[in-house]
Amino acid sequence: MTTSTRGATRVPAVLVLEDGRMFRGRAYGAVGVTFGEAVFSTGMTGYQETLTDPSYHRQVVVMTAPHIGNTGVNDEDPESKKIWVSGYVVRDPARVPSNWRSRRSLDDELRAQGVVGISGIDTRALTRHLRERGAMRVGIFSGNALPDEGIMLTEVREAPEMKGANLSAEVATKETYVVPAIGTKKFTVAAVDLGIKGMTPHRMAERGIEVHVLPATATAEDVYAVNPDGVFFSNGPGDPATADHPVSVMRAVLERGTPLFGICFGNQILGRALGFGTYKLKYGHRGINQPVQDRTTGKVEVTAHNHGFAVDAPLDQVSETPYGRAEVSHVCLNDNVVEGLRLLDRPAFSVQYHPEAAAGPHDAAYLFDRFVSLMEGQRA
Repeated sequence: MTTSTRGATRVPAVLVLEDGRMFRGRAYGAVGVTFGEAVFSTGMTGYQETLTDPSYHRQVVVMTAPHIGNTGVNDEDPESKKIWVSGYVVRDPARVPSNWRSRRSLDDELRAQGVVGISGIDTRALTRHLRERGAMRVGIFSGNALPDEGIMLTEVREAPEMKGANLSAEVATKETYVVPAIGTKKFTVAAVDLGIKGMTPHRMAERGIEVHVLPATATAEDVYAVNPDGVFFSNGPGDPATADHPVSVMRAVLERGTPLFGICFGNQILGRALGFGTYKLKYGHRGINQPVQDRTTGKVEVTAHNHGFAVDAPLDQVSETPYGRAEVSHVCLNDNVVEGLRLLDRPAFSVQYHPEAAAGPHDAAYLFDRFVSLMEGQRA
């Protein structure tokens, strides 16, 4: 990716999809060239959390809400230390941000971090195209000397695909760090960072959990070196079919019967550890308004999603696995995609969505309490 931080308000830009569809608009953020997988997010708020979610690494995010940037950028809401999206697509960027917490405009933040974007295009038409054709490779080109259309299309088609991409180690911490419990410490959890969001260990800390966040390359020996009461596997980018190392670590945890909780990529890792396959969704689930049913209670939750892959497990039967019986605990009501798994004979469960509510609804916060209950039961 090449970028410039000069003002981009009137600079021409072109978005090129790998199937040849093109959209012309204006540069937004940094001026230059970027490539990634084109995906769309249906959230009307929470753009700052979306941009800084490591799960969006190597993706160009199309915002379906037309007006983006109203509340600017603050220093409290980022989910990591940087913006991870490869590119950003909006229809009508706010000219002036207005919020008491705002410190700078979204346009300025994108330029400062070298994120190439495009504005002024029909994002509704682009979203409909991706819904019909599926997520695909894309390039954003901006500057006063744009390449020939044929050259741009060739470069897009030469960019790497998301299928088969092993990316978690690229976004995870390189060194272990500790998030202390808030108030009285009750438990210790080893969290394997596959692209963890900052709010996730915070939600556990609120419940008296000291969280040791470990690199994606951590071994089972590293996990148990912190003497954990529970083990957590985080969200993250890439194709779960490539995640052989996290799968082997999770199987070691399942063998020992330690309480286990996985979110998003962690759900896909649990699926693989139990012997299920994974597959790429046509265009994925991204946004903060996805309906999911918790089959253990019958409750329907509005949930936050960011995933392009899913677990291939039977919806209506209990499965026998090397670690006992397993069942699908949650399902997406839009398309019946598996949204959660749980073991019936060991203390382990996972969900495909993001219950930490950053950004998003709070309907699924109980899942952290469920994890606490598993650790309490194991200790008793």
